[in-house]
Amino acid sequence: MLTPSSKQVDIFSDDKRQQHFAELCNALYERELASLSQQKFNNISLLQRKIAGLRHHIKRAAYSLLQYDSPLEVDLHNASWQAKQAAKCMAAKADADKTEQWYFDNVQIGRCIPIHVDTLGAEHIELDSVDRIDLENAKLHANKFGWFAFNGTFLEESPRQIEVLNAKLLKPSKAILTAACCGHHWNHRGRAQQRAISLRELLLSLSIDWKTFK
Repeated sequence: MLTPSSKQVDIFSDDKRQQHFAELCNALYERELASLSQQKFNNISLLQRKIAGLRHHIKRAAYSLLQYDSPLEVDLHNASWQAKQAAKCMAAKADADKTEQWYFDNVQIGRCIPIHVDTLGAEHIELDSVDRIDLENAKLHANKFGWFAFNGTFLEESPRQIEVLNAKLLKPSKAILTAACCGHHWNHRGRAQQRAISLRELLLSLSIDWKTFK
């Protein structure tokens, strides 16, 4: 679904599609360049590679946002997913046994997975991907956050990001994936301002099968 306009009579005409595509690309470029400007690069070649790859990744993301079958709405102006936010983060209701069984049954390299992130006075759910699996010890390695047990327990001695207090692997569900895709954010008062998810997370969100949550 597309937002903000509810009048979608001409939404799939060539002109409209080109206009929406351009809006999404502009929003993604603006967001990614702002993000890059805040990062510290000790190696200039890494920054050059990131900038060189933007065109391909942004065009892919914008095209997929217009084509992808999702229960979420697309905000064309911000190139983001939109859905109603729950009053409280649902991660507190996670069942370790069910989480463990789900990952035993469904874990695969490259699979998009939701991680509950506890930061300084706030929490959100973030998308990551599986890059290593240790079935014998019932654990997986997430590309960004590191090792987790299948039951959700964070196995790293300290998070890679200074501001992260703790992290927990979650069993995917519609509510959890919606929160992650939309950048829903909570603090001690309840709902907080939605965070802008990274281009990497946006691309991961486009791999989700909303019928199976895989």
